[in-house]
Order: sequence, then C-alpha cells, then structure tokens
Amino acid sequence: MKGGKAGKRKIEKQNLSSRHLRFPLSHLSGFRLPTFPMTLDLPPGGILLGLGCDVIEVARISGVLERQGDRFLARVFTEEERTYSFGHKFPPRHLAARFAAKEAVSKAFTTGIGAELGWKSVSIYHGSRREPRVRLDDQGRALLAAVGATDVLVSLSHTESLAMAVAALVRRPA
Repeated sequence: MKGGKAGKRKIEKQNLSSRHLRFPLSHLSGFRLPTFPMTLDLPPGGILLGLGCDVIEVARISGVLERQGDRFLARVFTEEERTYSFGHKFPPRHLAARFAAKEAVSKAFTTGIGAELGWKSVSIYHGSRREPRVRLDDQGRALLAAVGATDVLVSLSHTESLAMAVAALVRRPA
C-alpha cells in the first residue's frame, strides 16, 4: 500500500452499511447494524471453571415433537423457552438451540442431565442486548455454588438443519 494508510477505513464514528460487508443482508429482515463506537457493559474477566458444547440436528427435535408433542415440551423446556420458540416462524430451530444449550451447560458442570441437574434446571432467556443468558433453578444454583462458579455464559447458533451451543462456567473476581 502506498503511504501506509491507504485502504484503511476508520469506522469508529461512522455507521456500517451492507456495502461494507462481504455477504448480502437481504435475508436479515429488520436487522440493524450497530453504530460505532458501541458501549458494551461487560463484566470484568474471571476464571474459567468448566466448558461444554453440544450440536443437535433440528430434525431430531422435530421428530420428537411429532411423536411426543406437549409431553416432550413440558418435560424439557420452561414456559419461557416454549413461548419464545413458538413465537418464531420455525420453532424447532429455536427449541433445538435451547436443547443444545441445556446439554452444553450440563457438560460444563460435568454432570450431564440427570439427578444433579434436570432439563428445566437450565432455562435460556435473552438479556438487554438480546444476548442469550442462562437462568438456573435452585438445584442449578446449588450446583453452581458447589463448583465455585458465579456465572454461566452461553452462546447459541442454528441453521435450518443444525443447532449448537457452547457454555462456560466462570468465577468472577470478588
């Protein structure tokens, strides 16, 4: 590059638009890109105590829904999760992501789903920036304290056919 700075874009004070991206935004109806500089209210770092991940085929969730219906929904998902998922055009995708999140959290605890941590001990909801958050019931909170963690962080993603989640148990500094 000539002059060392040619080709660099300063984006701190400008809004991004689709012309800055290398993929089309036409499939993201209502999606708004952030304005820079962004102010994120992130807590200070801590210690990673556990990590879990899970991937599931959306068709598996669809199949169980067809066979078991409300029985499966009531056994695995909280009312909050069911309401959120069925508020979307393709509920099985959202249910699958939440199912994967529950599995990922159980793997981060190293317990799996069972006597120590039930399906509904973990509930996925959205924070103020629409980020996925984890809500634990009394059993989950007791397990969190027992392992010395203070928070569970989670990330979800899904496509038409797959859903995945990663969960981390962290201890924040006092």
